[in-house]
Amino acid sequence: MSPKKKLMTLDEFTIQETRRFPQATGELSALLRDIGLACKIINKQVLKAGLVDILGKHGATNVQGEEVMKLDIFANETLISVLESSNDCAGIASEENDTFVAFDDPYSFNSKYVVLFDPLDGSSNIDVNAPIGTIFSIYRRVSELGKPCTEADFLQPGNKLMAAGYVIYGSSTMLVYATKLSCNGFTLEPSIGEFCLSHPDLECPEKGKIYSTNQGNTCKLDEGVKNFLNYCMEDNKAEGRPYSHRYIGSMVADMHRTIIKGGIFLYPSDKSAPKGKLRLQYECNPMAFLMEAAGGTADHGNGKILDIIPTELHQRTPIFIGSKDMVAKALEFVKEAETVA
Repeated sequence: MSPKKKLMTLDEFTIQETRRFPQATGELSALLRDIGLACKIINKQVLKAGLVDILGKHGATNVQGEEVMKLDIFANETLISVLESSNDCAGIASEENDTFVAFDDPYSFNSKYVVLFDPLDGSSNIDVNAPIGTIFSIYRRVSELGKPCTEADFLQPGNKLMAAGYVIYGSSTMLVYATKLSCNGFTLEPSIGEFCLSHPDLECPEKGKIYSTNQGNTCKLDEGVKNFLNYCMEDNKAEGRPYSHRYIGSMVADMHRTIIKGGIFLYPSDKSAPKGKLRLQYECNPMAFLMEAAGGTADHGNGKILDIIPTELHQRTPIFIGSKDMVAKALEFVKEAETVA
């Protein structure tokens, strides 16, 4: 009988990765472990959300004009608290906050990295016990060390990301993160309270048969996107269509399925949101970075998501993301309709 495979924890994995680069200081690895710790704390509250008074609406709206859920507030405060206590984070920007927060202490002034996050993606799913998640991204700061970080540190394009990832709180809790080297998934082992490597070197299939979008918005969409959706639904046995439609309403959950099984997730612009709905810095850039690390692609309709130069913290963008072949086909329909118009 072969010996059982040894579990590799997130801590062990990040330390092992650091050893591959003699010049590495370990700060980025430590920061990833801090984010993992914050998400374990959030996970504990998610698991007992129905038993304590953290379900439902908080009675306020965030900077996006959306109703804030009680668990949103807890997740946001937890991430800020853990990262502020870290010696490796100069400041944060959160989807729930109007502006960035520069940490005010000597350690933070000399920290090389800033973190942006959506503390609880898909929070409208909380009350119905559907999957939700946390999305994060890490940039190397461009401002002068020894001083507080600045807004410029948070307004970098996605192609400057050092790492990005998400945690999905579902039937199991998983942390998936990518660097420029690879994309790896870790499942929380409850008995030891550690994220353990379960999905090494994740790769998104080049082809897929699942499309994910809010089809309730179809009447608001441009003709090119409508034509693509009709293509997905068309009965064509020779090409394996119609494709399956899956939409959870949490970008983390829909993207997790897309990375593992292949397919496309799209949230294009429409008549009510001409600039798109999803946030570039908190959702689209980190997911695009992950997807490209896993061999997929991400586009806003006229170019790569990661090449967009952000001009504001809460900027929005359309997104087509997933398997290379499916994204290419969607963009083909979009561009064809633009040419006709």
